[in-house]
Amino acid sequence: MNCNILIIGGGFCGLRLAMLLQERGEDFQLLEARERFGGRILSKGDANAAYDLGPAWFWPGQLRMESLIKELGLQSFEQYSNGELLFENEIGHVQRGRGFSSMEGSCRLDGGFGELISAITRKLPEDRLHLSRQVIRVQKQNDRIEVTCQSGENVSANNVIFALPPRLAANLTFAPALPEASISALHGTPTWMAGQAKAVAVYQYPFWRENGLSGDAMSRRGPLVEIHDASSANGGFPALFGFVGVPAIQRQNETWLRHEIIDQLVRLFGPEAKETKQLFLKDWAFDTFTATAIDHHPVYSHPQYGRPKTLHGLWKNRILFAGTEMAPRFGGYLEGALEAAEDTFDLLRAESV
Repeated sequence: MNCNILIIGGGFCGLRLAMLLQERGEDFQLLEARERFGGRILSKGDANAAYDLGPAWFWPGQLRMESLIKELGLQSFEQYSNGELLFENEIGHVQRGRGFSSMEGSCRLDGGFGELISAITRKLPEDRLHLSRQVIRVQKQNDRIEVTCQSGENVSANNVIFALPPRLAANLTFAPALPEASISALHGTPTWMAGQAKAVAVYQYPFWRENGLSGDAMSRRGPLVEIHDASSANGGFPALFGFVGVPAIQRQNETWLRHEIIDQLVRLFGPEAKETKQLFLKDWAFDTFTATAIDHHPVYSHPQYGRPKTLHGLWKNRILFAGTEMAPRFGGYLEGALEAAEDTFDLLRAESV
């Protein structure tokens, strides 16, 4: 396979970059290691409702997200926040009315953000998007770059874009090897969300709303440390969503974790919380196409993201690094994935002038 521009990574950033290249009439191909597109965007459910186990929100004023959602004909809605917040202390004592929803004013996507990925892929030529293509080696050969997949398949390109977490890119084999400072910068960039695990409990009816609760809860006991309403736009298909606060190394026993999550939801919201229709779990720390061992420790504060100087000019600007971690302003957010795609697109255009 030959092309002008090769994108490695079919997450939100890689797909948005593919859109921009397609609109410009560029010759590109995209390789994704997973059996699905979307990367850290993952919506689980059925034909009636889907729940986000990756990013769940964007915010008003994030103009790229607003524009793209409108362009694709999708609908957003405001996070439900009516009612009181619950707080659980270290010994499991639950207090009501201890503040307001921390996500009030944020926006969700009707049908989940998986709809966003589906809408983008429908706009792109199928013969340019390739699943189950895990890249293992990137080699500079004269005026071309040869990329080798684990399957043995090779792709030749003039330019290669790494639209994946920097730490995963650092683990690829480069020939010639990248400078030590560049590899250090890649390893030193925390992968946003990679240490997280998320849970969504689906119910028959939104009993918490009927009890005057917003669905928001904060806990110092856990295993969920933060909980929000995850119901669909019209309040149907009720669900509660939470971040798992148990360290990655301690949460590998899924049976135990599921039991503890249900017990906690009962403590917080009452006996109705025991009757789940379904309990979805996703541990990103053990997703090999998202996280490395370094990422098993979640990021508790927002890192300073942006493209490090040591990643500029590599192989005469023939290889570039994208992904939300490369965005200087909105790094870590969905808006950051779009920002990084646009910045990378501009760099490619500058090189071609």
